[in-house]
Amino acid sequence: MNKLPPLPVTKRYVVRLFISLKHITANVIDCKTGRVAATASSIEKSLKDEFECGRTCNTKAAATVGEVLAMRLKVDGLHREPIYANAAKEVAKKGFKIESKVWAVFNALRSRGVNLQLDSDDQGPP
Repeated sequence: MNKLPPLPVTKRYVVRLFISLKHITANVIDCKTGRVAATASSIEKSLKDEFECGRTCNTKAAATVGEVLAMRLKVDGLHREPIYANAAKEVAKKGFKIESKVWAVFNALRSRGVNLQLDSDDQGPP
């Protein structure tokens, strides 16, 4: 008997990270509408005052952005929805030097109860 390949998972919500030397922004995109469902960024005044990034944005700032995003997802009732992320793809965009920041955001989301689903090619934090 021939087994059919599994159907691809429809990903309604996905995490996209934008990491520069000085700032980090995490967005949850609603793939159905193409709009940003929730966002958090280290350039927001309330977050910027919390820590001093100086010349570079550090892992602590990335974790804080993840925590704020998780709170916003809870307020909007989206934290129970499956939200998909691909750490390997996010790291490939900027290089291995940002890997700890990517995992800081993802771990903050998970620890705050967000239903984060990592793609199967992700090995987990270093």
